[in-house]
Amino acid sequence: MEILGIDIGGSGIKGAPVDTKTGILLEARYRIPTPDKAKPKPVAEAVRDLADHFMWSGLIGCGFPAAIRNGSPVTAANVHNDWIGTNANDLFSKYTGCRVMVVNDADAAGLAEMKFGAGNDRMGTVILVTIGTGLGTALFLDGKLLPNVELGHIEINGKDAEVKATDAARKREKMSWKKWAGYFNRYLLTLEKLFWPDLFILGGGVSKKHDRFIPYLTVQAEVLPAQLLNNAGIVGAALAMDLVLEAGYIKQDDGSVISL
Repeated sequence: MEILGIDIGGSGIKGAPVDTKTGILLEARYRIPTPDKAKPKPVAEAVRDLADHFMWSGLIGCGFPAAIRNGSPVTAANVHNDWIGTNANDLFSKYTGCRVMVVNDADAAGLAEMKFGAGNDRMGTVILVTIGTGLGTALFLDGKLLPNVELGHIEINGKDAEVKATDAARKREKMSWKKWAGYFNRYLLTLEKLFWPDLFILGGGVSKKHDRFIPYLTVQAEVLPAQLLNNAGIVGAALAMDLVLEAGYIKQDDGSVISL
């Protein structure tokens, strides 16, 4: 099935049509800067503009940087607080004229990696961490997703892990890769003590530079870069829409679909 996948991040909104059977982008991805303060209406307008770029009139899956319950964000760490309680499914559907389903962005990336990337056919406990403006996480057991696991805000020495372990922190404080890897390694060690995963998959923009920091990591679990790199969120958002359609989770009153 062909579905438009959109990945909303703290700095950019990007998307492309996706073949959900192969995970291949059917056109070159298109990126729009995330509007300042990331309030609902400007973000919805940007999503509409992205859909218009592809002249899209079909289904849309959208990764969003928050925990999602029934189509509505319940957290807002890297977007405006006005998102909490806003039905993002309905808002994006209104602006695009398409059926839209919103899913946590890290969950979307994880779904893509487990089907088409580094986690394919992997059993046991797998944790995907997306490294960008924040730290997104997705948790899988024997290939099954536990949605909305927000592990990026675990406190380390009394501080939110995102203060030092994100790519944004590395850039902001002009840290060397080795110095930043020390903070990120401490974060992974904390997750390891809690979950003892068999595999960490590292995604987000820095995944393409994995050779600069993975050698400094000391966790016992296997560590692999995301194979879909920064496209995982796009592919996974489309895949999430495909999965709920296959399961038959569609509201009959307005045509919108229920999130994972």
